[in-house]
Amino acid sequence: MTSHTPADTFPRQYARTLRYTVGAPRSFSVAPDGSRVVFLRSLPQPSAGGTPIGSSRANLLWTLDTATAEERIAADPAVLLGGGEEDLSPAEKARRERSREGSAGIVGYALDAAGRLAAFALSGRLFTADLVTGATAELPAEGPLLDPRPSPDGAYVAYANTAGELRLTRADGSGDRALAEPEGPNVTWGQAEFIAQEEMSRDRGYWWSPQSDRLLVERADDTPVRRWWIADPANPQSEPAEVAYPAAGTADAEVGLWLLDLDGGRTEVVWDRAAFPYLARVHWSRGGVPLLLVQARDQRSQLILGLDVATGATEVLFEERDDTWLELFQGVPAWTPDGKLVRISDEGGVRALVIGDQAVTGDDLHLRSVVAVTADEVFFTASGGAAETDPEPGWIAVGRISHDGKRLGWEAANGRPFTSVTTAVHAAGITVRATAEPDLPGTLVQVARDLPEGVVVDDIATIASYADAPVITARPVFRFAGERRIPTAVLLPTGYDRERDGLLPVLMDPYGGPHGQRVVQAHNPHLNSQWFADQGFAVIVADGRGTPGRGPDWEKSIAFDFAGSTLDDQVDALQALAGEFPLDLGRVAIRGWSYGGYLAALAVLRRPDVFHAAVAGAPVTDWELYDTHYTERYLGHPAKRPEVYAANSLTGYAAGLERPLMIIHGLADDNVVAAHTLRLSSALLAAGRPHTVLPLSGVTHMTPQEEVAENLLLLQVDFVKRSLGM
Repeated sequence: MTSHTPADTFPRQYARTLRYTVGAPRSFSVAPDGSRVVFLRSLPQPSAGGTPIGSSRANLLWTLDTATAEERIAADPAVLLGGGEEDLSPAEKARRERSREGSAGIVGYALDAAGRLAAFALSGRLFTADLVTGATAELPAEGPLLDPRPSPDGAYVAYANTAGELRLTRADGSGDRALAEPEGPNVTWGQAEFIAQEEMSRDRGYWWSPQSDRLLVERADDTPVRRWWIADPANPQSEPAEVAYPAAGTADAEVGLWLLDLDGGRTEVVWDRAAFPYLARVHWSRGGVPLLLVQARDQRSQLILGLDVATGATEVLFEERDDTWLELFQGVPAWTPDGKLVRISDEGGVRALVIGDQAVTGDDLHLRSVVAVTADEVFFTASGGAAETDPEPGWIAVGRISHDGKRLGWEAANGRPFTSVTTAVHAAGITVRATAEPDLPGTLVQVARDLPEGVVVDDIATIASYADAPVITARPVFRFAGERRIPTAVLLPTGYDRERDGLLPVLMDPYGGPHGQRVVQAHNPHLNSQWFADQGFAVIVADGRGTPGRGPDWEKSIAFDFAGSTLDDQVDALQALAGEFPLDLGRVAIRGWSYGGYLAALAVLRRPDVFHAAVAGAPVTDWELYDTHYTERYLGHPAKRPEVYAANSLTGYAAGLERPLMIIHGLADDNVVAAHTLRLSSALLAAGRPHTVLPLSGVTHMTPQEEVAENLLLLQVDFVKRSLGM
């Protein structure tokens, strides 16, 4: 890690470093022969007067030789662009917003099957790098382009562009041509639609065949999707941006899939798109039948389909149903080399790994993803299943299990009992894992070789991180709180002495909703909370029902009830921890962003007896204004369950506001649009309830601007302190 500038304050450093991710290695791949690891990482910036000023946001493409542990720069954006600034298209900016990407330079790449040719986009232009010779080249392309990917044999590079085309160029720079062109202004080929990017964690829109002779390509038509217009009130001369936003209860984009031959042939992939409109996963492994995972709109049923590449016909290989909803997971469905289907299932209240017809893990584990499938084993990530057996919450580990389930091993992580694996990839007998620990800043990225006993102990190298060292140290204390054993982290002010300092005002700092685990065995994720604690608070982070990592029953208990169980668990965690920690229950505030913002506003509206002030950032206040795939999964269709939407939205509780409430919202947010805050503010005004609204001009859901992010922390502290009489 690089040292920090002496003048840095935590808010400034936290914002400048994108939460200490700038300079950290990321996006790992292992060559199929195990000879190299490929990754992205930015460089430290030149020092100013001998004082380090942190790392650049511009990522370079790197390789690590597994025989020598030598790192080498494979592609440098500054060299390739001749020192010029990046120029991002609106489509690329939107794609990065969907993926919460705040860095610059090379933010993604794809490899051929040999792991030798890398393709990537810079400023909407197409570049390649030969990872063996070190040669780089710019290829002619009709840009601005998105998501370039080499064919497995390395002869071609395919890419999508902002005109909606899917195009193909030879890797030698000749023969650029369109494989598919949009038939209308709202049609795109080869790009994941909004819902797939935002809610399904699918950012790809096309897939090469292993033989490099054809591609599976998504065709999306968002003509049916309702249009919204997002204006910039600070610049009234600017036209509003048009956004196709599929709000709950309204139409989604029409998504289909086609097989495109390199010679122009085209075959439509056929399945019951009316019953299963969501294309959630596509898997095409060497030697295997392509797999599709398609979901019903209500997400209570889904099909794993096998695809006949000769005809486009599909066959149902497995049908899954759940009375509540079905989750999506990374890495599945997939094939074992001998033709067994690999999936993750919630059957019997256990999130288990299933190979063929056999569940090979039990209720002691909670499966999170599949990392890789080898000839003999499956590598996966998991956390504790039965919480009663875990002494502390928040651990995530990489495991490996034989196809018959008779041999289970774990990746060694420095011999530490509690860690959080943030990233893992595996190929050719080599695992790359990024591991975080509560008492060590940042992540440790280790490259290790598999041993036959099932435990990885043979480290090849540690990939260096150039991330800044934080100016503060987080000291989370982990507990299971209350009868429901709610995972929590408690942070007290640095140097706190109970006899000297007495009881502390409390700041609850949750996300508290689906897909947002905050209580993890790591250091950096708790830095923000520690900074708030150092302002004189006891900070509590509580992962109540609905958050990941505790089993399907825990996650699904919030069905049709955001406003009940998620808020109840914040209250229960607070009251349970008061018996052990120095909490002044007469001075309790709550803050949060996105779902956490919803939860913070809900807390002061519904439970003013417990919560005395709230800061709600980018809150969802009316669930009919949020998107289909997320909202309907948890609350159902608004036309069928209008009472559920009324009970879980905030505007109906406006008259109950008795406590100070600050609402913060970026006016350029196209995920949780500013209308959420404006509707709640209007309802509060109509009820005669005073409140504070802080609009952020030009700011999206991520708030990437350094000055904005810094000052937001300072303004929140000031508001909470004044509200609690500190």
